[in-house]
Amino acid sequence: MLKKLMAKHLSPTDALNYVKSNDRIYIHSVAASPQILIDALAKRAYELRNVEIVHLHTECKPSYINEEYPDSFNLKSFFVGANVRKATQSGIADYIPVFLSETPSLFTKNILPLDVALVQVSPPDLHGYCSLGVSVDATYAAVKCAKLVIAQVNENMPRTYGDGLMHLKHFDILVEHNSDLPCIVMPDATDIEMRIGKHASGLIEDGATLQMGIGAIPNAVLASLDGHKNLGIHTEMFSDGLIPLVEKGIVTGTNKKLNPEMIVSAFVMGTKKLYDFVDKNPGVQMKDVAYTNDVAIIRQNPKVTSINSAIEIDLTGQVCADSIGSKQYSGVGGQIDFIRGASYSEGGKPIIALPSTTRKGETKIVPFLKEGAGVVSTRANVHYIVTEFGVANLYGKSLQERARLLINISHPNHREYLEKQAFNRFGRYL
Repeated sequence: MLKKLMAKHLSPTDALNYVKSNDRIYIHSVAASPQILIDALAKRAYELRNVEIVHLHTECKPSYINEEYPDSFNLKSFFVGANVRKATQSGIADYIPVFLSETPSLFTKNILPLDVALVQVSPPDLHGYCSLGVSVDATYAAVKCAKLVIAQVNENMPRTYGDGLMHLKHFDILVEHNSDLPCIVMPDATDIEMRIGKHASGLIEDGATLQMGIGAIPNAVLASLDGHKNLGIHTEMFSDGLIPLVEKGIVTGTNKKLNPEMIVSAFVMGTKKLYDFVDKNPGVQMKDVAYTNDVAIIRQNPKVTSINSAIEIDLTGQVCADSIGSKQYSGVGGQIDFIRGASYSEGGKPIIALPSTTRKGETKIVPFLKEGAGVVSTRANVHYIVTEFGVANLYGKSLQERARLLINISHPNHREYLEKQAFNRFGRYL
């Protein structure tokens, strides 16, 4: 084992030679995934056995997933991204259900002891501090807990402030390699998504503290906030859609009680414009996800308004957001963290926003969730549901009242079917 404070500068191949069979490896998240280290690890596939890999969503080529060497690597992800979805659904890889807020505790409490962490950082400053850049999330805890930390040093990694500033003493091996971060460009919002965005934005009050993820609907919500004032941001992640609101002075953070005037996030994902925006920006604080997603922290800000998505919702308000039937699609993520935080916040509003139908025209408001579907948010957690047809506030409503409200915002083509199914369930017309 290498000694801390004596980091070696090695090639990717030499660095990954320190990995041993039966090790558990953590890989840095989202756009920070160190592809050069991942590829060097995969090249050792025929030498290694039973190496367990854990990570959140990653924007990388997962070269460690290959049917040719099933005994070499075993992936167990905390969130199933598109790059590992097929492998997870086919059984080559696996999924660990966990609230995003609790992911770091899997390492800090030694539930999943880490042998190696593969991360990507900015070059050190004059004082020896590197930055975890665009993804602090659970990586901060992984670096602190792993026995061996191998870091790709990349001049293109933005230097962000907050928990992600870490001294060289935390890294055992440094691999210098410059590469562009992966960029995610969102397509323009459709008419349906813009209608959802307008309905959701109507629930957002001036001075609210916002949480929302990436995707067309969150961007449509942000695009509908031009008339708002003094919004704040405390979120697990954000993307390019936030930048215009900052530039227009709509996002100020002046009403926040915690980290006032600061944009607080655990990771960012988007285009180079976004990465340039967070680089050396003292107005952006990148935090450990155990902080950003802590209900006790979230609730302290005023009017916390969280906007999350769903795959389907049943007539009583049960939300499936991580699977299509028994097929794992994504993960629990931070939905419950922020639904609970927003519900406890003074004037807070938890929102689930989704189109009324799938791309194939199937209803997303359903009599019963598909067999095997995961319930991410229970019907007791749910408050506001938004589709392109309006808003349903389910909080404090009975099962039959919920069914009526949800049918009212379902697609007109499916309302008669849903009404019949509600009659079969409750024995009366609603």
